[in-house]
Amino acid sequence: MGVSTTAYLVRKATQKERVQILYSQAIKGTLNWAVHCHLFYQDASKLREKFNTNKHVDVIDRMIAEGEQYNKWRRLDPYIVLWALGGSKFTRNTAQPF
Repeated sequence: MGVSTTAYLVRKATQKERVQILYSQAIKGTLNWAVHCHLFYQDASKLREKFNTNKHVDVIDRMIAEGEQYNKWRRLDPYIVLWALGGSKFTRNTAQPF
């Protein structure tokens, strides 16, 4: 294996990691905007279609850089389940010690 082949494989591996991180962050962001399951599943399937249609694009670095700028669309007040840590019902009505 030559140096150029190794460099190419390393670059592809880092692209794959960046795309995976971008996809997981996008799914989490989608969950914050669509609280109901049926809305989330629709948005998640549309997002997955976008990722799959651009799977074999040659200009993947530019597309990854554009996608990583998702922070401007991030919800400032993310949805937290009521009884989860940070929710409004967390530790409410806890069991009393005897």
